[in-house]
Amino acid sequence: MRRFAAACLAVTAALPGVAFGAPNTPKEPEPILVGVAGPMSGAIAALGEEMKRGAQQAIDDINEKGGVLGRKLKLAVGDDGCDPQQASTVAGQFAQQKAVLVVGHFCSSASIAASVVYAQAGIMQITPASSDPKLTDEAASKGWTNIFSIAGRADAQGAAAGDYLASKYKGKKVAIVDDRSPYGRGLATETRKAMNKKGLKEVFFEEISQGDTDFRPLVARLKQAGVVAVYFGGYQAEAGLLVRQAQEQGLGAQFVAGDALVTDEFWKASGPAGEGVLMTFRPDPRNLPAAQDVVEEFKQQDYDPAGYTLFSYAALQVFADAAGQAKSLKFAELVKALHARKYNTVVGPIAFDKKGDVINPDYALYVWHDGKYEEQKKGS
Repeated sequence: MRRFAAACLAVTAALPGVAFGAPNTPKEPEPILVGVAGPMSGAIAALGEEMKRGAQQAIDDINEKGGVLGRKLKLAVGDDGCDPQQASTVAGQFAQQKAVLVVGHFCSSASIAASVVYAQAGIMQITPASSDPKLTDEAASKGWTNIFSIAGRADAQGAAAGDYLASKYKGKKVAIVDDRSPYGRGLATETRKAMNKKGLKEVFFEEISQGDTDFRPLVARLKQAGVVAVYFGGYQAEAGLLVRQAQEQGLGAQFVAGDALVTDEFWKASGPAGEGVLMTFRPDPRNLPAAQDVVEEFKQQDYDPAGYTLFSYAALQVFADAAGQAKSLKFAELVKALHARKYNTVVGPIAFDKKGDVINPDYALYVWHDGKYEEQKKGS
């Protein structure tokens, strides 16, 4: 009997992970690392916070339902400051950590710089915000298949703004200003193209620089030219100061801009002078039936999922569903799945074209009113 007990102990000791007299508890699978990258610090850190909150909530919800292919998701956050060089560094860190997916970046210049690293490392990149056509155009020209955007391209957004200006201000004086960033210049250029195509020629096209704070000479030129509308391609900090200084100098022109102004940071910079400023953005997903459960989750955290929060959430939904369809995390299988079907998300159905751009993105006109932005009713 003693020899039998000793033999049992010897066998048990030879089995790794098995303790004699204790239940065998299998080790939990290694989590899948997902990165989110954007401006987590600096002038537009609020937009990076939206991305982080959206990605984390999506991961929490996906993990609660069992994760992806039986594995939990784990979030790593990278701060690129909207700087291309810093974005490349962040991308390299994600590659070293063996991230499977990166949600980001926010600024187009950062996404373009980081995309080189992701392509070499075989990491999926889904940006909820970058709209410069160069991101997916250049990736496609190089044969990269891992770059996806659910933001909509600047040429599509610019066309919406240009059509509006040409219709609303036909025969009137309109000026275009951009901040020289890939995002701002791209939007301004595409808006100009669409506007000109519809027969409206701008009185002048001016450029500023990111970080500028004194726009009085520019405002004086706008006044002298007698403009009634100004299209601004750029970010919210400069836009807010420009609008404020325009009001201080008595310029009553209508300002129209892009989706970077869909953040409270714009109103902080503009103050009450921001009243009535218009901008183009995707239809507000907070109003969609598919988003209501998630919106309620955020409300319980006393957080408003504005701007890019839900678009970042949707990027995780697309990835998780594609992995489930492919039954694999292998790069080629994920790419095939992402192109194969339409995915239902909190921002509506999403499908990608051959380049990785979202197909047929809609744009709505938003207006700032009393410190909040709201979707403008059609016809107003």
